[in-house]
Amino acid sequence: MENVMDIVNNDVLLVALLACGTAQLLKAIIECIRHRKLNLRVLVETGGMPSAHSALVTALACGIGRTLGWSSPAFAVTSVFSIIVMYDAAGVRQAAGKQAKVLNQIIDELFQEKPEFNEDRLKELLGHTPFQVIAGSVLGVVVSYLAAQFTLISQPIS
Repeated sequence: MENVMDIVNNDVLLVALLACGTAQLLKAIIECIRHRKLNLRVLVETGGMPSAHSALVTALACGIGRTLGWSSPAFAVTSVFSIIVMYDAAGVRQAAGKQAKVLNQIIDELFQEKPEFNEDRLKELLGHTPFQVIAGSVLGVVVSYLAAQFTLISQPIS
């Protein structure tokens, strides 16, 4: 039970999750403004503005830097991890989404005369634009900074 309480009391983890949740909430608000319709599905879907993955990993790296030190190996590891996640979101997953869009188009055109062909469409919104990744990353830094100002994140270890 003590291990569970350690996880629940992990300020760095909680702030990172708060940054992720804030990004997801902002996605729903932006979606509602853009389409004038509430779509709660965006709360659990990938892609969109801002990147929740970027907010999560950036807040995590900032929290580690703040608590363990900006020159600590743990900060280095979380920073590299963050870069990989953000590169993947804007690169590989964005490309996969574009490919899914083309494949859906091909299926629509080839099988429009055969309604019995009923395959599930591929998910097209998988990744993020570079702007969405940057916005998510800035959000992660801001949430981490605000959490530190309100002492939600422990002071650095001396």
